Amino acid sequence: MLTDFLLNNNVQIFASGWMQFAAAFGLAFGLMLLFGRSFIRLMHKWQGKGQPISENVPLEHRKKAGTPSMGGILIVISILVASLFFMPMNSIPAWIALSALISFAAIGFADDYKKIKSQSKKASNGLSPSLRLALEAICVGVLTYFINKTMPGYVPSLSIVFGSSVVLPLEAWGLGFLYYIFAYFVICGSANATNITDGLDGMLSKLYLPVLLVLVVALYGSTRTGFMDAVMFLPQTSGLYAILGATFGAVLGFLWFNAKPASIFMGDVGSLALGGFMGTVAMLLKSEIIMGIAAGMMVLILLSSFVQTMCFKITRKITGTGKRVFLRAPLHHHFEELGWPETKIVDRFFVLSILFACMALVLLKFV
Repeated sequence: MLTDFLLNNNVQIFASGWMQFAAAFGLAFGLMLLFGRSFIRLMHKWQGKGQPISENVPLEHRKKAGTPSMGGILIVISILVASLFFMPMNSIPAWIALSALISFAAIGFADDYKKIKSQSKKASNGLSPSLRLALEAICVGVLTYFINKTMPGYVPSLSIVFGSSVVLPLEAWGLGFLYYIFAYFVICGSANATNITDGLDGMLSKLYLPVLLVLVVALYGSTRTGFMDAVMFLPQTSGLYAILGATFGAVLGFLWFNAKPASIFMGDVGSLALGGFMGTVAMLLKSEIIMGIAAGMMVLILLSSFVQTMCFKITRKITGTGKRVFLRAPLHHHFEELGWPETKIVDRFFVLSILFACMALVLLKFV
């Protein structure tokens, strides 16, 4: 709103994408710090006992009982306010990214609300996995349709792009439905990876920020000719600068309150929203593979949970006794069972996340 108003009055201060990024970052970060304490008190009052601690986590986590959840509400609000102030209002990709944020936040809110209302300590005390995956699939289907519509004429319809030179035009081969399946794995995979990663104080924020940085660099490369040969030129995505800046500021601001010992948890409303948003932005930038590499630490955490579940089910069916690969899944709980302090796990995972992001940046520039 403010950007359009100023530009319409020949004030060019926010004409640059980087100025939109910086302004949205500052506003979102300021909103988090300004309203964080009041929001935590509000959630304490509304939730009472707070988020129930699952019985499937290490005993050390029982001490966190009573900590309020759903801090993701403030993250989403801060991103929306800052984005609407500084993004170009006619940017279709920007509206698609915000739609992803809101729709996945709504699913996460329903999941969190059911958990808090039931106060059950079972791992499945929220929405059923089948219902949640179905709701996510509907969101992805709608988002993918509009993502495809935003692509310029030189990008084939329903295509998967690797860098700027390798394009798989699926529709031309009668395999357009594979694009939607691919999008489901990218967006829902991102959402569920961030959701599972949100298991220790401050961990999701620290692992998310390096991935976000890679997406910002990918955005710059996609809106500048000659900067990165491995990135497709997509000038229509320039409206994402403000939204990525707002997300950077909101997540960093949330970390102020979520660092150990956490004053509030993000909840599914935040983790699903950030994950769905991350996957959608990667689709808009045609940088899905790069994002997957940058989010390598989250992918490993997600895979650890999948491997643990499948191994247990298969071995129980064969031998009658389920075998486990890890002491406890997801991966961070395995290291907790080994006796690692929570802060050491978070910091080491953060270091690995930075290394994955560096690897993605190298590939983004040279591959």
